[in-house]
Amino acid sequence: MQDQLSDETLSQQISVREKSISELRKLLLDREQATAALRLSLDDHEDTIQALRLQIREQEIALKAIREANQRRQQELDDLQARLAEREDDDAYRVILALTLANVAYDALMVLDDTYHIIAINDAAETLFGITRPIGQHIVEVTHKPELEFMLDDALQNEEDSLEEQMSFGKRIYRVKVRVLRTDDYFFIGVAMQEVTDLVRLNRARRDMVANISHELRTPIANIRLTIDSLFHEQDRPKRKQSTTALKAIARETDSLLWLVQELLDLSMIESGQAILRMVETSLSQLVDDTIERMEEQAEAKSITIASSVTPDVIVLADADQVRRVLVNLIHNGLKWSPAGGQISISAEQTGDEFTVTVQDQGPGVPDELTERIFERFYQADASRSGGEGTGLGLAICKHIIEAHGGRIWAEGNSTAGGGCFRFTLPTS
Repeated sequence: MQDQLSDETLSQQISVREKSISELRKLLLDREQATAALRLSLDDHEDTIQALRLQIREQEIALKAIREANQRRQQELDDLQARLAEREDDDAYRVILALTLANVAYDALMVLDDTYHIIAINDAAETLFGITRPIGQHIVEVTHKPELEFMLDDALQNEEDSLEEQMSFGKRIYRVKVRVLRTDDYFFIGVAMQEVTDLVRLNRARRDMVANISHELRTPIANIRLTIDSLFHEQDRPKRKQSTTALKAIARETDSLLWLVQELLDLSMIESGQAILRMVETSLSQLVDDTIERMEEQAEAKSITIASSVTPDVIVLADADQVRRVLVNLIHNGLKWSPAGGQISISAEQTGDEFTVTVQDQGPGVPDELTERIFERFYQADASRSGGEGTGLGLAICKHIIEAHGGRIWAEGNSTAGGGCFRFTLPTS
C-alpha cells in the first residue's frame, strides 16, 4: 500500500516537472522568436542608417561642389571688379562706354563746344540729319535750323536750367532739350532731340474731336431750339401743317444727334475689343440691297441714284450688321459729297479667296496725299465743305470693322479714281 502511494506521488511529480519543462521550452521558443525579430529589426535599422550615411555623404559632396563654385564665382567677381577699377582711369574705355550708351538711345544726341561745333554725336542723330561723323561742323550746318542757334544762346544765358522747345525737321516733329554743363576743366553743351510726331498728331486729333463734337452738337441743338420756339411763337395755336413740319425737323435733328452718339459708342466699343464679330455666310447682294433701301430717303432728298451690280451668287464670310455699318458710312459719305442728280454705284469682284467691294460716287474725290489720313479718327478732308455734316469718325469705324474681318480698306486718289472711290475686302465663305 505504501509502495502504491509512493508510485502515484512520483508520477504526479514527474507530470508536474514535465509540464514545467514544457512551459520552459515554450518560453525559450518565444524568447528565440523575439530575439530573431529583434535581429531582423536591427538589420533593417542598420540598412536605414547605412542609407542615411550615403545620403549625408552625397550631400557633403554636393555642398563641397557648391562651396568650390562659389569660391570660383567670387574670384571671378573680384577679378572683374579689379579690371573695372583699373579701367576707371582709362580715357579710351570711358569714351567707348559713353558712346555705347549714346548709340543705343532712341533719341538723337549731340555734344557741342562753346562755339556750337559738334564734338560728339550718336547714330540716331546721324541718321536724322543724313550725315556721317560731322565732328567739328557747326550745328546749323548740320541741322539747317538757324532757330536752334537762338535756343543755344538762351541756354548759355541760363546755364542753371534746361531749355525745351518743339521743332520740325522735315515732316517729323521733335522736342529739343538743351543743357549746358560746365566744370573747372570742361565745358559742354548737350542737345537731345526726342521725336513727338505721333504725340502731336494725337493732341491735334483730340482738339479736333472737341471742336467737331462741339460743332456737331451745337448745330442740331440750335435747330431744335429754333423749331420749338417757332411752335410757341406769339400765336394762339399753331396750325397742324406747321406743327407736323416742325416735328419732322426736330426728328431730323434728333437723328443727327443719335448718329453722332452712336458713332462715338461704336468706335469706343470696337477699339476696346468689346464689339464681337459673328462671322457667318452672308449674301452680299442682299446686304447691299438692304443698305440701299435704308439710305433711299436720304438719296431721294438729293436726287441721287444708288445702284448695285453685285450678283446674288456672291457669298462672303462676315458679320452682316457690322458690314452693313460700313456700307452705310460709305454711302452716307458719297451722298454728302456727290452733286444733286449724281449716282453712287456698288460692285464686287472676286480675287483669290476674297471679294473686293467698291463704292464709287461722283463727288470731288480724295486728294492723293490724303488717302491714308482720312481713316484717322476725327479727320475730315475738308471740314469747310462738309456742310455741317459728319464727325470724322465714320471712316475710322469702317477701318476697324474691315480689319477685324481680316480685310483691308482704302481710298483711291483723285489721280486714278475719277470721283470718290472706296474699296474694301471680305473673305469668301
